[in-house]
Amino acid sequence: MEEREIAPKIDEGNEITITVVFDENNFPKEKIIDNYAKDISTGGAKIQTHILLSVYNLIELESEGIQQLINAIGKVNRIKVIIEDESYEASVEFCGFTSEAIKKLEDYISWKQKTNPELFKKELSPTDSDNLSGAET
Repeated sequence: MEEREIAPKIDEGNEITITVVFDENNFPKEKIIDNYAKDISTGGAKIQTHILLSVYNLIELESEGIQQLINAIGKVNRIKVIIEDESYEASVEFCGFTSEAIKKLEDYISWKQKTNPELFKKELSPTDSDNLSGAET
């Protein structure tokens, strides 16, 4: 199994704008507002939105809540229905990030880690998660 480095994920609910860049179903290419990044790292984001995106959509994410405007292109990997026809959660993997944007996001996350450590999700290593098999659900 391939080991992947886990990037710190900040969980502060930044407002984001989404534009669908590629969709096989001809989704309108207009800005969609009132979406939130529930957690974000340099590798991707979990977003809450009011539109049902398709897996493998390419979307552009824009956020001004992160010090400066950051744009990223991401691929939707997973969709979860929160409330039918009202609220959805999408996991997005960044695939079109400039080195400048990555640096901005890394700097912001590093600064937030120092000033607000409670905003960071705790990740379990694969070894730790194996030890939870008998835990309550």
